[in-house]
Amino acid sequence: MDRFQEMQVFARIAERHSFSKAAEDLRIPPATVTNLIKRLEQRLGARLLERTTRQVRLTHDGEIYYRRCVRLLADLEEADGAFLDKAPKGLLRVNAQGTLARHFVMPGLPGFLARYPDITLHLGEDDRYVDLVREGVDCVLRAGELQDSSLAGRRIALMPQVTVASPAYLARYGEPAGLEDLDAHWAVNYQSSATGRALAMDFLVEGRSVQVTPRAAVSVSGAELYTGAALAGLGLIQVPRYRVERELADGQLKVVLPRLPPAPMPVSVLYPQNRQVSARVRVFTQWLAQLFEAAFGADGPDRPVS
Repeated sequence: MDRFQEMQVFARIAERHSFSKAAEDLRIPPATVTNLIKRLEQRLGARLLERTTRQVRLTHDGEIYYRRCVRLLADLEEADGAFLDKAPKGLLRVNAQGTLARHFVMPGLPGFLARYPDITLHLGEDDRYVDLVREGVDCVLRAGELQDSSLAGRRIALMPQVTVASPAYLARYGEPAGLEDLDAHWAVNYQSSATGRALAMDFLVEGRSVQVTPRAAVSVSGAELYTGAALAGLGLIQVPRYRVERELADGQLKVVLPRLPPAPMPVSVLYPQNRQVSARVRVFTQWLAQLFEAAFGADGPDRPVS
């Protein structure tokens, strides 16, 4: 067992706060993980981890050593890839917003895995805030503006959005002709998983974003529930157009205020700011960018998110 593996195991324990989860992620026996850390601490003559019955925490020395390990491990992986011309390999943990995963990512995955057969992908579906380091996730795919300043990444698409309502709702309340008419209308509130607050409705008026908050009797926190509420006639909603194409085509929903559309919704791949991007994350991000460019067109040059 070499020093590289000791550092690799130590870094994963530090991130997962668990010996067993680190062993599972790295696919090595738990006893091997324990022995590696014992050997590492003996060699350094320092205690790096505080173990309790509930979790594992870094000591002061452990914090210092962890920061150096992360840089060294990333540099070593980068060097191997550059000089040995190796294809990326290993476990890649990704968390994606549900509708994006189902509509775009999953149908294209066979092509990605055929291109990178040595990558093993673990794909989780979520629309909540994810602590990437603590949960052992390498990157997330999200729609919307970045809320967490501890994350960085790349914006890969801008999705056109629409304001819609059901014909039954419009028959009852009338169809608004302008923003001033929204005082007489109801909206379905979508609650942000990051802030817990309802998102205002957004309209582009002569290129300027104008936010409006109509009254609401229903709040939801999931994309499928949001569309379902509109189909039930509970009010106006704003969604990326791709989500409701079928409902628009068969007349279950109708576009409202088409001349005042919402601003396009950004789609981004995000990862921790303080962690160097691995080759696995880099090729996955490039593949996602190509995937969404095919669906929505290019979003200009590569645009960092910070």
